Amino acid sequence: MTKWVYTFGDVAEAEKHAGSWDGVRSLLGGKGANLGEMTRIDVPVPPGFTVSTEACNAYLAEGNSFPAGLWDQELEAMKVTEELTGKKFGDAANPLLVSCRSGAVFSMPGMMDTVLNIGLNDEVAESMVAMTNDARFVYDAYRRLVHMFGSVVLNIDDEKFEQPLDSYKEEKAYKLDTEMTADDWKALVETYKAVIQKEMGFPFPEDPYKQLKLATEAVFKSWNGKRAIDYRNAADIAHDLGTAVNIQTMVFGNMDNSGTGVAFTRNPSTGENAVWGEYLMNAQGEDVVAGTRNADDVAEMVNDLPEAYADFMDVCAKLEKHYREMQDVEFTIENGKLWMLQTRDGKRTAKAAVTVAVDMANEGLITKEEAVLRVKPDQVDTLLHPQFVDAAKQAANEAGKMFATGVNASPGASVGRVYFDADTAEAKAKEEGQDVIMVRPFTKPDDVHGMLAAKGILTSEGGATSHAAVVARQFGIPCVVGASTVRIDSEKLQFTSNGVTVSEGDWISVDGTTGEVFLGEIESVAPSLEEQTDLLTLLSWADEIAATEGVRSAKAEGYPTKGLQVWANADYPEDARRARSYGAQGIGLCRTEHMFFEPERLPIVQQMILAGDDVKVRQESLDKLLPYQRADFDGLFEAMSGYPVIIRLIDPPLHEFMPDERELLEDVIGARIKGEEVTEKEALLADIESLHESNPMMGLRGVRLSVMMPEIVSMQVRAIFEAAADVKLRGFEPHPEVMIPLTGHVNELHFIQPKLEEIAADVMKTKGVEFTYKFGTMIEIPRAGLTADEVAGTAEFFSFGTNDLTQFTFGYSRDDAERNFLVKYVEDGILPVNPFQTIDRPGVGQLMDIAVSKGRAARPTLECGICGEHGGDPSSIDWCHQIGLNYVSCSPFRVPIARLAAGHAALEHRA
Repeated sequence: MTKWVYTFGDVAEAEKHAGSWDGVRSLLGGKGANLGEMTRIDVPVPPGFTVSTEACNAYLAEGNSFPAGLWDQELEAMKVTEELTGKKFGDAANPLLVSCRSGAVFSMPGMMDTVLNIGLNDEVAESMVAMTNDARFVYDAYRRLVHMFGSVVLNIDDEKFEQPLDSYKEEKAYKLDTEMTADDWKALVETYKAVIQKEMGFPFPEDPYKQLKLATEAVFKSWNGKRAIDYRNAADIAHDLGTAVNIQTMVFGNMDNSGTGVAFTRNPSTGENAVWGEYLMNAQGEDVVAGTRNADDVAEMVNDLPEAYADFMDVCAKLEKHYREMQDVEFTIENGKLWMLQTRDGKRTAKAAVTVAVDMANEGLITKEEAVLRVKPDQVDTLLHPQFVDAAKQAANEAGKMFATGVNASPGASVGRVYFDADTAEAKAKEEGQDVIMVRPFTKPDDVHGMLAAKGILTSEGGATSHAAVVARQFGIPCVVGASTVRIDSEKLQFTSNGVTVSEGDWISVDGTTGEVFLGEIESVAPSLEEQTDLLTLLSWADEIAATEGVRSAKAEGYPTKGLQVWANADYPEDARRARSYGAQGIGLCRTEHMFFEPERLPIVQQMILAGDDVKVRQESLDKLLPYQRADFDGLFEAMSGYPVIIRLIDPPLHEFMPDERELLEDVIGARIKGEEVTEKEALLADIESLHESNPMMGLRGVRLSVMMPEIVSMQVRAIFEAAADVKLRGFEPHPEVMIPLTGHVNELHFIQPKLEEIAADVMKTKGVEFTYKFGTMIEIPRAGLTADEVAGTAEFFSFGTNDLTQFTFGYSRDDAERNFLVKYVEDGILPVNPFQTIDRPGVGQLMDIAVSKGRAARPTLECGICGEHGGDPSSIDWCHQIGLNYVSCSPFRVPIARLAAGHAALEHRA
């Protein structure tokens, strides 16, 4: 018979069954596996057992029915728990109470369901009052059970329970739950039972075993709840994993000399190596997580419970050392004794992820390789997110626009329009493209879809470990919680704070780094990479790994490389300097045509185009452009001294440099109507019409333009080499690489490349200098990739222009495809991803692989890289590593992301 249930002491048996620790996590879920592991290493854990994820999947597959043997195994595991605790489930004389919690393979904070204090009924409650002499504690626990059972198991709206509590407190003039007496809680138990009877038509079940079975089923069902599905979609978690169910002996923090809390072994916002969290005296765990009471800093526990605090600090150190990772722990102290209820790898901000990884490597707890793998490329992206401009923020402060403060739960700057519920926030963001700030008293798991759509989150209640804070940190959403001066009026759709009223749709600015909230919009700016020393350290390790592992892979495959380097696309010296400061090791693409669009040059370019067959006029125009181009390249070579600079010769069709044909036609028609002189405009219109092509992206452009008008690229190559010579004479080290675009047949290179090489040699001879240089081509046409061995006979390097290569391989026009059908193709699963964002490995990727293999067979020293937008995409970078490219080239701002992704690829595909 299938084993469905494992006690916490059975973790070794589970590992034998699952085959590995990862298998145990898949079988028992993260929480169950860690409860078993803590039990194994003698951390104080209340006894209990785990119902496996396999049981959940079987239950769902069988139409929400327990598979054979499951319930009997739960009953047997309960007997083991009774023996370990010396108590008996359902026995009023010596009652055992348990909790029922979900525990998925991957942490999904608050997304699924929990029921506490299972086993309580009227008889057990009376007995516990007699045993503990604490009626308030007993009926507080009992009302929690009835509330949770009603909302979680029976799906009764939370408001049906929260409203009677609020009304009761208002009637009694209570402000806090702690003011409620035993009689108050006892009365509320009966009120809650009446809610269940009214809403369901049957009473709250007094049978503890019925409570347990229904709670187990509720956790199973919660796996397919909307909020859980939304969370998994956002976190890219598979939907077929199922959840485990953890049944654990209750320990009570809502007694005298007792408390409960949530903590991290390091600060999850900053990464500081200090235990960080919150706790509450006389409370149960959900009081801290829900944020319904303002919790105290966990460091203050040393004053209330000094012995338990010392034990807690020892356990935190033990757990971090054992797991070699920052831990997120939940604990309860019952009558002075510490109990650990959960440990898991802690969610953290991007900043904290980097700091923790670097610190742990420096402490010797993990290796540099592990540190690199623990930070994800998208976290580096988050670190480069905007922050408020200091002067703008100071001006907002001086103008009195700062009107609320709270806990700085998730760092970063966000500006948006205020909306008060998750559905509206999601609709405004997705359907209207608005930047949204979601404002709530506190968030619940049901709000997650609105939170994920928002640019920022503001809550009036809750603390740093509340639901809003945890979710915001995981997804990099700036968040301020516990802004206690904020008063929300959900009927009027507005909130007030310190005399300021903000209505739905108004703009506010949220600083999740400082916990401040401002009226209106504040200018933001990307943070400086140079100031982020831990990130720079981590990226330097990634560079070392990419180089070391890349060389090993290259030797194994038999091609020359220094590992996958990260270069940048840069057209101007300022871009090149930024790229170099971000760690780029070369320029993989300088687009010369961008320089032609500058105001003082465009008229000369247009004169050159309009010269038609008049070679003399065209050459005169090119002679005027030469000094401009030379100056452009001069600055680039100086900025990138010692590094390669690939300059692409003119690529776009000529009509792109001319006035818009439609606008010019409208001008001509308008002038004719007014009786104005239009001869000159008509002549220009005729010239533009003469340049018309049915499909210009497949027409006279790239190398074809070079063949038809070689004077243009001759000027460009002369400018390139004169600039390089001048820079060399000034003591710098230029390494120009000239790239001929859009080659489809090797004969195109045979025609144009020798002419350009002659110019290069002539310039160096005239200037009296020598420097290394290369001539190569872009692989954008599928035919060039398939005949790469022929092309490599002439070209000294390949650069994959994956934007055009994807267009030509799929037969898509990118702009038309993304506007008309690509979104639906991806949503409906026709395509797994947008191929213009991530390389299509089976198609475009295979063409690249063929081109590299054939090219290096003909020229073993062939340098191969990529310069399309895919160069900054982590998945595409992984593929580039696998096929042995020398470099990826991307936007300067994505260089840090690409560096980390290159390190990941090297480690994941070690030779």
